[in-house]
Amino acid sequence: MSPHQTKELERPVLVVGAGPVGMTVALALRHEGIPVTILEAEAESRQRPGSRAIFLHKTTLKWLEKISPTLGFTMASHGVVWPIKRTLFQGQEVYVKTYPTPDPNVLPPFTSLPQVEIEKYLYQACLDRGVEFVWSTRVHSLSISSREAEVTTDHGQSFSALYVVGADGAHSAVRHAAHIEMEGTRSANTFIVVDVVEDQENPLPLERVFHYEHPNVGGRNVLFVPFAGGWRIDLQLREADAVEDYMGMDGVRHWLPLVMDKKYADRITWVSTYQFLQVVAKSFTDGDHRILLVGEAAHLFAPFGARGFNSGVPDAVIAAQAIRRALDASSKADADHAIEDFAEQRRYAANYNRNAAGIALEHIQGASAGMRAKRYIGAALASTWHELGRWLDEGPYGPRSGPSATTKY
Repeated sequence: MSPHQTKELERPVLVVGAGPVGMTVALALRHEGIPVTILEAEAESRQRPGSRAIFLHKTTLKWLEKISPTLGFTMASHGVVWPIKRTLFQGQEVYVKTYPTPDPNVLPPFTSLPQVEIEKYLYQACLDRGVEFVWSTRVHSLSISSREAEVTTDHGQSFSALYVVGADGAHSAVRHAAHIEMEGTRSANTFIVVDVVEDQENPLPLERVFHYEHPNVGGRNVLFVPFAGGWRIDLQLREADAVEDYMGMDGVRHWLPLVMDKKYADRITWVSTYQFLQVVAKSFTDGDHRILLVGEAAHLFAPFGARGFNSGVPDAVIAAQAIRRALDASSKADADHAIEDFAEQRRYAANYNRNAAGIALEHIQGASAGMRAKRYIGAALASTWHELGRWLDEGPYGPRSGPSATTKY
């Protein structure tokens, strides 16, 4: 150790990353009775732009409720559950479904709220459960042995732990330090994602609406998703489109009034541009079984079907359960087996979710002649064949079932 370094006392577990998945890991570890410290590169006062992960499945709410009682219901009560979902093809409605009013005493089928709100409730739950946060602490390097993992920060601090959970996102320092590669593909075309604030005095109807080939934007697909306090609008560009014509405030203010009330062009709060990655880590642990990767440190999916955070939560809970078994194991071999079980199960689930998101992406893009023909036939017959309308409605979100022999997400 160099003279300027300081070494912290050994901990059973370090979590790197104080995003929603990292905080979920911490809550799951506390549920298992394990002390935990979270290292976060950014400051506690960080400002997190945009709605980002907004959609929580019922399964996710159940996981959160299990590891931190009342948390699932808190999320549900502060989000929105839209009563209607609607799908149109070239401006003509091909499917609509109305849901019953949710029972406030039962977790709803989903809830929709901005990620900043999700993080707020997770953070408070972590504080209530005694999770330690170390802010403004960026990981510089990682030393792994059969006995422990040691994290060195940019400030020269050295934290040692029996296990390190990498929940530090797509550019994970933990994954890179462990020399674990990602494998997969990237979408060829670009998507523009926009947040707008709702007009509370004269709001839009609370509906999830998907447009195939919206006639007002040259036949491009447009998705509208409400969340607590606003709307997310996704515009799918074509590969040949000049992205700069559609991105940024000026670009969005040009096309947004073509698809919704022009007043929302003055209510934009966030614009982002994506080419979606479809990648999974080659392993969710290292050779010494001291590192566990979760969330976007382990996998990145196209967002259709909301499989990102909703798969990161079971990653987190199952990682905590594996660490509990490892800490209780009577031998290093048994401890390693517990961590390897986590890694194999969640990598299997991640590959399933990547493929499912890929199916949704193929459906949305309609790049193949076969898919385009199916969509046109489905739209033509949807008025008399309800199942085809439902297929058009569900197609952009991928298969609804989860991987066999493991958790759904």
